[in-house]
Amino acid sequence: MKERSSDNDSRFSVVADNIKRINENIAAAMQRAGRTDTVRLMGVTKTVDPEIVSFSVSKGVKLLGENRVQEFLDKRDRYEGNPEVHFIGGLQTNKVKYIIDKVSMIHSANSEHLIEEINKRAGNAGLTMDILIEVNIGGEESKGGIAPEALGELAYKTAELGNVRLRGLMAIPPVDVDGSSDRYFAQMQKLFSDLKDKTKSDGRFLIDTLSMGMSGDYESAIMHGSTIVRIGSVLYGYRNYT
Repeated sequence: MKERSSDNDSRFSVVADNIKRINENIAAAMQRAGRTDTVRLMGVTKTVDPEIVSFSVSKGVKLLGENRVQEFLDKRDRYEGNPEVHFIGGLQTNKVKYIIDKVSMIHSANSEHLIEEINKRAGNAGLTMDILIEVNIGGEESKGGIAPEALGELAYKTAELGNVRLRGLMAIPPVDVDGSSDRYFAQMQKLFSDLKDKTKSDGRFLIDTLSMGMSGDYESAIMHGSTIVRIGSVLYGYRNYT
């Protein structure tokens, strides 16, 4: 890594402690759930200084999640350590071309139109793009994603395209009146399991990824089968998102 700035020394220490604690929490949640598979920690880098991101990569956070196309393009050349990068934010069709050869997965595929554009741009770039279908599990007007009942049809339409590969599902569930998202996590777990079972003999699918759980609820998400938890604030600290 490049020489650290003195202003960031304390933040490096805090981030290192956060990584250790998060990994311990992930392991404990997996143990409670009786899981022996893998849960990946994703560092969500929105508004985070690239120097801090690179430090987290050096401490084992090898998977990064990017929310904004322009911010990612501005920062990507300053990342060190060769991290894997996924795009997780809302994605307009006219922005797909800018990231198609710079990320290894798109989590926020939330319409047939967008998936067709991803397929087109991936074909032009001579690659196959892994995607997750975003499900609006709470039926919230303020969030993207397809309705759960539309999943099967969209999944099979996606399978007919030559330059995208459906790997699973992503969700940002609402919080219930009891302060938890457990009910929605359980619904997502069932959707994921059903999709995996229905497609297991179809070679066009490789359903292995369930992306759900963020800073406030990642342990609960792990209890319900999440394979990627998207962690921002409890990893890098609270930031101004404006």
